Amino acid sequence: MKNFFKLLNFEINRFMKLYVVLLVTVFVLQIIGTIIAAKGYMRMANNAVLQGGMSQLEFIETYEKFSISNALYSVWFLGPIAIGVTALLFYVFFIWYRDWFAKNTFIYRLLMLPTTRMNIFFTKATTIMLTVLGLVAFQIVLLVLHNNIIKWIVPKVYRIDLSIIEIANAFEYLSIIIPNGFAEFVIAYGLGFSFVVVIFTAILMERSFKLKGIILGLAYISASCLLFLSPYSIQYLITGKAYLYPEELFIVQIGIWIISVTVSLIVSRYLLKNKVTV
Repeated sequence: MKNFFKLLNFEINRFMKLYVVLLVTVFVLQIIGTIIAAKGYMRMANNAVLQGGMSQLEFIETYEKFSISNALYSVWFLGPIAIGVTALLFYVFFIWYRDWFAKNTFIYRLLMLPTTRMNIFFTKATTIMLTVLGLVAFQIVLLVLHNNIIKWIVPKVYRIDLSIIEIANAFEYLSIIIPNGFAEFVIAYGLGFSFVVVIFTAILMERSFKLKGIILGLAYISASCLLFLSPYSIQYLITGKAYLYPEELFIVQIGIWIISVTVSLIVSRYLLKNKVTV
């Protein structure tokens, strides 16, 4: 366990500079977007009321009140989220290939450490999940900041205030990263962890068998995706409608998650022990 935490600290420190840059980028772009949206709305309101002769009520009836939704669907908000997701997806691959293609082939030094090789696998997977959860937590904090910025710029008469839960429930893409309930959280992030483990296993296949490994890895990823989608596709193909209750679907998803992670870990352990040599 001590070796695991040492490796975990090492992996997190290696990613920290890039991670901070990512967080700063998300922060700056989203805040700029919220300020632009709020000030643009107030500019339009002031022009209509002060210069156009409209009453506040007439303006609100015509253009509706301002809410955080005016900013959430802008490129200033969605763009940074897309950047963060892309960066973390890239790092899922980079966290392994960096070690293989770094100077002096750093992966061999890792594999020769006096610890089980699966610790290397687990520390890399844990690093990815911690950075994902960290980015989600950072986004929740930003939503609070967005609400406060809107309150500073837009008077109460012109705005609708939404709580973080209301924001997450109102916007589908936010409800994915900010699940509303324990079951949704387990499914979303259990699926995310399974995805990371499956990709890691495919990478180890490629590293172990080269060209054949690419084919094996792609086939393994495809099979895993079909397995994840099977609870939805099978019931619709057979009955044409949702047959399972949400509680039953949750149990099935947990079972698939356990099967996928277990198989991936067994295969990865075998590859690291027998096929990846130093």
